[in-house]
Amino acid sequence: MMKNRITRTENGLPLLTLRKGKEESLDRFHPWVFSGALTYMPQEDDEVEEGDLVAVAAADGRIIGTGHFQIGSIAVRMLTFDAAEVVDKEFFAKRLEAAAGLRSVLGLPNAETTAFRLVHGEGDFLPGLVVDVYGETAVIQAHSPGMHFARKTIAEALTAMPGLGIKSVYYKSETTLPYKARLDPENGYLIGDFISDTATENGLRFRIDWLRGQKTGFFVDQRDNRALVGRYSRGRSVLNMFCYTGGFSVYALAGGARSVVSVDSSAKAISLTDANVALNFPGDTRHTSSAEDAFKYLDTMEKGVHDLIILDPPAFAKHRSVLRNALQGYRRLNAKAFDKIAPGGILFTFSCSQAVSKEQFRLAVFSAAAQSRRRVRILHQLTQPADHPVNIYHPEGEYLKGLVLYVE
Repeated sequence: MMKNRITRTENGLPLLTLRKGKEESLDRFHPWVFSGALTYMPQEDDEVEEGDLVAVAAADGRIIGTGHFQIGSIAVRMLTFDAAEVVDKEFFAKRLEAAAGLRSVLGLPNAETTAFRLVHGEGDFLPGLVVDVYGETAVIQAHSPGMHFARKTIAEALTAMPGLGIKSVYYKSETTLPYKARLDPENGYLIGDFISDTATENGLRFRIDWLRGQKTGFFVDQRDNRALVGRYSRGRSVLNMFCYTGGFSVYALAGGARSVVSVDSSAKAISLTDANVALNFPGDTRHTSSAEDAFKYLDTMEKGVHDLIILDPPAFAKHRSVLRNALQGYRRLNAKAFDKIAPGGILFTFSCSQAVSKEQFRLAVFSAAAQSRRRVRILHQLTQPADHPVNIYHPEGEYLKGLVLYVE
């Protein structure tokens, strides 16, 4: 491979050039540059490392903006479409302040809710970065090498921001960074230390395990949907499948459910669920839990026992290569729920797979409903809450799909 194929801008950034016509998506502010759109992909001897800032230019030489470079299908995640804007400490501070400003508009945080998402990647114009806040602790998750290298700058900016009161910043990216990047990330506190693992959501308390839990320790993206479960739960027998930390179970109990059963294949998840139930409803005999495979549990469960069922499985399709199998999984899972739910029951069913579109998910659930031959009506179509905003130029950011169904 020829050397010195990479030129640099006046301020020293490596310059990557697009093939003719490939600038159209960037001119519409889509933040991803795919490797196939580049005239030349940097090699090891080009002195361009994963995570480096690079400038991106159209075929005619016009500089479009600046982003983080990485090896893979997505070669550059664009940070700015202003060719003159410098990506430095001030840049990150301004973007974080803008993200906090949006949360302020949403009324977050407040006395009732101290668990929320402060930065949602592309939705907050910081692609590759997630920041969740739990009281006085912020948890950073990097999904790109560039954000990994910027982690300390981001942590310092978070603790300096007025109004949020963040005192500790925990870094949790061992499982989210591309393994081929050879970054060897270590989870741990960047600033401060352990303060408290308890945060509130709509007045309910939850223990957050950011040290060993999935994602950043809690699925804050289901906050509004959990509240809706609470409103439908009064007097009902609730089954919460794939319960993880028991968020839906706690809301169902708070909403006046007659009984709540939490099921997860992980004994650790069941332990977290039981702890969160006890935190809010100590000694409440309405709640029982079971560490068991969801499909097996539904197979052996008696029909008509539950009149509110929640299906919130982990992502069945993290990549398009397994999309077909994922859709079959959603059909199979929902078919079992339609078969077992009591007449007049309400089914909350979700997909968090970004590779599955709203239309594909609805079709999978429709097929399951048709298989059951029961009359089913859609009451609500659900998505992620407003602190998980979708960049209008990046519709892929709308990953959470949900339906609330009335089953006769």
